[in-house]
Amino acid sequence: MRTAILITIAILTAAGGARAVKIADITRLDGQRANVISGLGLVVGLGGTGDGGDFLPAIRPLATMLGKLRDETSIKELGNASNVALVQVTATIPPTGVRSGDKIDVYVASVGAAKSLRGGRLVLTPLTGPMPQKPEDAIVIAMAEGPVTLEDRTSLTSGVIKDGALVEEDIPAQVISNGRIRLIIETPSASWTMASTIAKMINDAEGMGETLAVAVDEKNVEVVIPANERERPDSFISRVQRLPVPMLPTEARVQINEKTGTIIMTGDVEISPVVISHKGLTISTIRPEPVPTPRTPVITEKNVISLDTTRQGGANLQELVEALDMIKVPAEDRIAIVKELHKTGKLHAKLELR
Repeated sequence: MRTAILITIAILTAAGGARAVKIADITRLDGQRANVISGLGLVVGLGGTGDGGDFLPAIRPLATMLGKLRDETSIKELGNASNVALVQVTATIPPTGVRSGDKIDVYVASVGAAKSLRGGRLVLTPLTGPMPQKPEDAIVIAMAEGPVTLEDRTSLTSGVIKDGALVEEDIPAQVISNGRIRLIIETPSASWTMASTIAKMINDAEGMGETLAVAVDEKNVEVVIPANERERPDSFISRVQRLPVPMLPTEARVQINEKTGTIIMTGDVEISPVVISHKGLTISTIRPEPVPTPRTPVITEKNVISLDTTRQGGANLQELVEALDMIKVPAEDRIAIVKELHKTGKLHAKLELR
């Protein structure tokens, strides 16, 4: 099984090496971001699992809704209602924006005493963006309605309505400002080196001797759209996003997920000469003399690891991992050793714990 996994990784690595990383793979355009719209609504049709008539935050809007339908039912008369629940309604506008008539998924979650939303239906609910100072100035971006589907059997008071919001307003992605675009480098790839390299690639390919792109900081590259392409900038933006980026040496970084026991190394992670002794750590070696045979082995046991295999004043973390793997050190012990190496200044890399 392990051999199969290693072969798969080798194949994927080879396949990835044949295709260059593009600027679009590690950046996004400023203005391309998700936005959340929300509202308060009512889920009706619940089989006695709603908030109950004594939960006035749900009963008041129910009475108001009935009043708009020319049913003058009072709050007092709704005192035994248990088939309605007050819910928070949210939807996410994708980074590419939306147009009037698009449909997006809606998520609902009870904010009252409801026991379950199973079988319920959301009453038509307006969704708005961040609330302005005056509620009456809020712009309705979408209207949500439909049957609630529970996504998780263990959580009965939240659910989703697929394509439950009908968009009423155009919300385009605003990526151009004053004839410029800004490329935001994704955090794992962000560095001054990467920003400078991206700017150079753009200037070499599109600049015609003019500086179009400038690295603002380690995450942002500002690009001026040439004057002759500002009226129709789509082709220029497409060309920029398709430019290849050379695979630069990444910074030395070790990321540890203590919950899953995962250690991920990037870059050339170095370790200063060090001797490691850890609880339960035993190294057994067998030296067959003179001929390897199970009946006449010479067994020695060690409780320490000395890491300086090249005799040149250091080793790398990969060598440590291989050594620990050979002696079957559990994941939690490997993590403890790496953390101690970092604490003592022997691990020359950034350590990220998750």
